This record gives sequence, structure tokens and C-alpha cells, in this order.
Amino acid sequence: MQTQKILNTDLNPTRIIYGCMNLGNNRNRAELSESEMKREAVKTINAALEQGINMFDHADIYGRGKSEEMFSEIWKEHPGLRDKIILQSKCGIRFTGDPTPDAPHRFDFSYEHIKNSVDEILKRLKTEYLDILLLHRPDPLVEPEEVAKAFDELHQIGKVKYFGVSNHTGFQIDLLKKFVDQPLVVNQLEINLIHSDLINAGVITNQRKPVEFIRGEGTLEYCRLHDITIQAWSPLAVGAFENINDDFSKNLSTVILEIAKNKNVSVEAVIAAWLLKHPAKIQPVIGTRRPEKIKAICQADSLELSRYEWYKLFIAGRGEDLP
Repeated sequence: MQTQKILNTDLNPTRIIYGCMNLGNNRNRAELSESEMKREAVKTINAALEQGINMFDHADIYGRGKSEEMFSEIWKEHPGLRDKIILQSKCGIRFTGDPTPDAPHRFDFSYEHIKNSVDEILKRLKTEYLDILLLHRPDPLVEPEEVAKAFDELHQIGKVKYFGVSNHTGFQIDLLKKFVDQPLVVNQLEINLIHSDLINAGVITNQRKPVEFIRGEGTLEYCRLHDITIQAWSPLAVGAFENINDDFSKNLSTVILEIAKNKNVSVEAVIAAWLLKHPAKIQPVIGTRRPEKIKAICQADSLELSRYEWYKLFIAGRGEDLP
């Protein structure tokens, strides 16, 4: 699988990342025992490794920590693997009831929470360091000086090599950069064919009746200007293309299927290749547990869409023609 350098780092991840959110998620799967979930996790990780994937994405909230614990089972089977792969995790989201029953769902970029979160992440992953730590969702109460202090300490003691953000706009990144010494090298954002707002924003600018009101205009361009790698979460729209029940979905699915048949690849590969075609060099973060689906998606790595095909998919995903 092809790799692409994350600028301002020594990291060369594969263009496709495996997202580990579902490894410890037994929602609607209560019949699985702990040991069965561990075996499934190892099987899934091995399937990603077999396709050449070398970067794995986590967050402390995935499975309420279970996903990171499940991932750590891979060290038993591949004890020398850690230094051959890139591990990334996120922190900053706190659940309702944490740490007291009356605590609300919230975001927390305080010094204490970032430091404590990383310690717990490393413990669950059974590793001494993270290659990248991302701040998960923007905290309206962020004090950038506290973030800077946490990042400095984590970097100095070797617990985190590089830092980034998730779901942040250019202005929010600029605010952090005013205080943080380390370069912010990644921004993970929701982008897919039916959630192409950040791409669409540049198309509908200055239109009297835009398709919808979009915030975060210029986020992709900002990241490109400042050498920030863009990662796309939910790149397949969480299976939305498999649930065809309206004219929009039928039309989009028809376009995807036509290209897939012409290219002799899976529909998943076409959807992922649409992201890979973008000049921002977007990295899809895939999360299926099914080895055959991982293989199908990874066909995108060697699939080249034409400009004609890319725009055909873009228009179908928008649900209407360009201005």
C-alpha cells in the first residue's frame, strides 16, 4: 500500500488508516464474550495489517476504553509490531456522569484532563508512547496555555511524539497555535460523498441560495496552506449507501455502482478513492470489523478516478448540479 508523509514529522503512514472505534464496541452484540471480542479484534487488526495498513486510530471514548484494550491484544501475537506501526489516539470528550452522576456531557481540554487521559490511553494500549495525540472536539472553554503546558510535558517525557486536532476549523487551530510550540500536524474531519460540506463550501460561496448553511468555510484550504494532514472519519458514511430507500440514494448508488463495474472494483473502493483523489491528500479512516470489507476498501489505494468520474460522484452526492 502507498504511503504519504505527514509533514513536519518523520511518520510515513499508509494512505488508508484503520479506525479502531468498533473493536471494543459490543452494541447489539451482547452475545459476544470478552474472549470472543478479543479474538475478533486480533483477527480484524491482522486483516488490516495484511492489506499493508500501518496506521491505527483510537480515541479514549471508543468503547469507553475497551477499544484500546482490545487492540493491545495484538502485541501477544506480534511482539515486535509496535515500532513498525503508527498509533494515534484522541482525548477531550467526557461522558455524562463522568466523574460524578450530575456531570454533563462535555468537552475538556484542561491541562489535568489531557495529561490524565494520555496516561490512561497508554495503559490501555500497553505502549510507552503515542505517535500522535489529537484533541477530539473543540472545547468552548479551552485555555490554550493549558493545552500548551500539557503538550510540552507530554512531548518532553516522550509520551507523545506529535500532536493534532479533530473537528477543528482554521481559526480554532490558529488560536491553539498561538500558544502551542509543537506543530499541529493532523486535523480529522467528517468527510464523505454525502457529507461533503467542507468541499462543497468552496463551490457555493457567494451563491444567493446555497444548498445549506455551512460553517467552517476554508478549513480544507487552511490545512493545505499550513501543512496539516487531513483525515476523514466516517469515509463510507457508516454504510448509508447500503440503505437505499429514496431517489437520492438510488441515484448516488447507481453512479457508484456504474464506476465500480467499469473499474472492476468494489463500491467501497470507489467511495474511498473519491477522497483519495482530492489534492489535499485526505486519508480515509475506515472502521469495519469484516476482513473482506477491509480488503474491498483497500482496492482504492490502486484505483485512479478521472476528473470526470470524481465530479460525477460529487454531483450525485450533493443531490443537485453545480452552480
